[in-house]
Amino acid sequence: MSDLSDETGPNQPQLEWRDGGVPISTLFDDPYFSLAGGLEETRHVFLDGNDLPARLVPGFHVAELGFGTGLNCLALAQIAQVPVTMTSFEAWPMSVAQMEQAHAAFPALAALAGELRAGWGNPIIRVGQVTLHLEIGDVAERLPSWTGQADAWFLDGFSPAKNPEMWREEIMAEVGRHAAPGASFATYTAAGFVRRALEEAGFRVERRPGFGRKRHMSVGRMPVL
Repeated sequence: MSDLSDETGPNQPQLEWRDGGVPISTLFDDPYFSLAGGLEETRHVFLDGNDLPARLVPGFHVAELGFGTGLNCLALAQIAQVPVTMTSFEAWPMSVAQMEQAHAAFPALAALAGELRAGWGNPIIRVGQVTLHLEIGDVAERLPSWTGQADAWFLDGFSPAKNPEMWREEIMAEVGRHAAPGASFATYTAAGFVRRALEEAGFRVERRPGFGRKRHMSVGRMPVL
């Protein structure tokens, strides 16, 4: 793994900071978390959407598209009472300084955020009960070669309107291919082409009320064989 703490790394995202510390990707012109409350959105979309923590058992495996600030990992670690694994795919890893600035918005997660930053750059990072593996690079290359199977997927790339490559049918098919029987997914988007691609990937997809000003979000389950 490359040195993710490198302040001048070629893949470090370029950020603007708005509304009291919300990082905005200048490449995608999209915020890393909700302006209406990032932690609350994570809990509503990714935790509740995957019926967590109720489903967590030792060895449960969460996979994620779009690590960003690590907020979803921190929220998972806050509720995990048993050892779980998380694998996250990220093309533009933040520096430690960028993450520290973003994490300042979530004082309740300060201790866990400190663990994440302390381990940044290591192949495996322990955050509370979460063992985190980061897959750095283009998801179109990294996901097909991944050998894992997820029990729950957090689909948290930038907006499909801003970053359509992340949500292509081929990528969603790989999400399905790397989903265990009975696995779930949750995402903040209800875009029709994303929902259709996930249905084609094998998920039974439904629409639910979204967070904040987003009317709808999407969740789904793989059939149990």
